[in-house]
Amino acid sequence: MHNRSRISGERRTASAVAAGLFVVVGSLIVVTPGGPGSPTGLAAALALAAVQAGSVVWIRRWPEAAMAAAVVAGVGIEALAPEVGWLGQVAAVLACYARLRPPRQSLWVLALLVAGTPWKLAGGDWRNLLLAVAGPALGWALGELGRTRGLRRADTERRILTQERARIARELHDVLTHTVSVIVVQAGAAADVFETRPDLARKALGAIDVAARSTLAELRVLLQTMSAGPEPEPDAPQPGLGQLGALAESLRATGLRVELDQPPGAAPALPAAVDLSAYRIVQESLTNTLRHSQATRARVILRHEPGSVRLEISDDGPPRPTGRVDGSARRGIVGMRERARLLGGTLEAGPSPDGGFRVRADLPLRSVG
Repeated sequence: MHNRSRISGERRTASAVAAGLFVVVGSLIVVTPGGPGSPTGLAAALALAAVQAGSVVWIRRWPEAAMAAAVVAGVGIEALAPEVGWLGQVAAVLACYARLRPPRQSLWVLALLVAGTPWKLAGGDWRNLLLAVAGPALGWALGELGRTRGLRRADTERRILTQERARIARELHDVLTHTVSVIVVQAGAAADVFETRPDLARKALGAIDVAARSTLAELRVLLQTMSAGPEPEPDAPQPGLGQLGALAESLRATGLRVELDQPPGAAPALPAAVDLSAYRIVQESLTNTLRHSQATRARVILRHEPGSVRLEISDDGPPRPTGRVDGSARRGIVGMRERARLLGGTLEAGPSPDGGFRVRADLPLRSVG
């Protein structure tokens, strides 16, 4: 949809430029002395002006053919109305061509136009010669400037798109790793007590159902951000620090005791990016505790400072004896650190003195430009 609207806008712009160019060239043919001396010659000159102006409309699709047609039409205009200007207004068409083609191609066209300057101008008024040479040169320079700016704009758009895809990938990683970890632990617990304690098995299956439904809702929000067209508002908002209680409860059901230490009362309103990133940092830290350590207890400390939000997530267990650092753990820490960095904050993660693992984050509340 975005590409269609962009192409439609470019066509309208090209049509407007072509119409304006035809009005200029046609007016010069009519009012400039030394023009066509007969109605037939005038009609032919105006037809050539229409061809030269019309080449702007289809130069994007067939650049070389359009440029050649503009030059041929300019030769005809030069023969019928030599006082209009060298090859009519071919410099305007050259500007459009240079906007589409790199200098290694467009400079050849400029060189041919300058080299073809009539010898009568070289032996006559130097101002006419200057205009004949400066016109195509100026047209090429304007086109090349537009091409360079377009390349820079496209590069900026690609960089923004890459950052957005990385953000979405981190969101998907956070959602899926947390929920899958909970589901795996709960499924194992249900299998262990299925015969002896069916009530506990049903409770574990209920926790799996809640985790799966919550994840589906979050995935719907994330995937809607990737949609090109307008979509209805998602059913559930993005998670934030207000959902820490539910997060802790889902992890307690796996056997990991999560203690929340946060200020009493209603939490102050936070910027959406800070609220979401703070929640994700807590979620990722607790998920890493569940998957990569032997901890039985974790503590989350949340503090609202005058200009920032501070988090500390710690656990009391050594890492699991896998013999290596899991790739998802490294990715999780890198993702948390990148979230903090993008907000202008900091994040530290590493073993704590008591033998567990600790994550500390400081997220400023100021807007990030």
